[in-house]
Amino acid sequence: MARLRPSGGYRNLRSFQTATIIYDATYWFCERYLEPRSRMSDQMVQAARSGRQNIAEGSRAAATSSQTELRLVNVARASLEELLLDYEDFLRHRRLKMWAVDSPEALAVRQIGRDRSDLTDLMDEERFALYVQWLDHGDPAVRANALICLINQTTYLLDKQIEALEVQFIDEGGYSEQLAVARLAKRAAEKSDRMGPSERTDRMTGKAPVCPKCSKPMALRTAKNGNMSGKQFWGCSVYPECKGIVEV
Repeated sequence: MARLRPSGGYRNLRSFQTATIIYDATYWFCERYLEPRSRMSDQMVQAARSGRQNIAEGSRAAATSSQTELRLVNVARASLEELLLDYEDFLRHRRLKMWAVDSPEALAVRQIGRDRSDLTDLMDEERFALYVQWLDHGDPAVRANALICLINQTTYLLDKQIEALEVQFIDEGGYSEQLAVARLAKRAAEKSDRMGPSERTDRMTGKAPVCPKCSKPMALRTAKNGNMSGKQFWGCSVYPECKGIVEV
């Protein structure tokens, strides 16, 4: 049986691919410009890793839980926001220049993601190479600013991803709702297969079947107690003289 909801496929997501570049570049940034054992270095690497890993974990969780998928994608977005602040702090504390949003440098970094329609088809190393002039630059300010641009692009993509997931959840329900619908559909199909031709015709047209015990017409009734309470069934029209029933 095919899965009700697709899952995985995160390696083809632009958000995951850009988060991978951010994680790798952050690891090498901290290795070169921060004390390796410092708390800030550890937090930045972990935030970058969390951004990437939670996108992947959320994609895998999609098969069984819409809520878990949404939660993990939100965690990824929050982790990258934390990393963004760390890079801004790095520049501010060292009195290094922060690129304006519309500066030529920032526009050049962002333009790659806009111009290259084949980004998702490239290998990780090939995607990183597109940004290597900034991410391997000898000036830490250039690296930090370029990473800020990439983080902003990724959080934008995650915002769109979260919005789409919310709409999907509202329109289609979560995994448990879809599973219940599939189960009811399967039970209805199995019950239909067990019906005789006349009974199936009666069900489709709404015509009351005849009693299997006395052949009198049957009436649609609702059980008031017991295990069937609240459920409808066909009961013999001459009850209590005849107690024949047929399930709806």
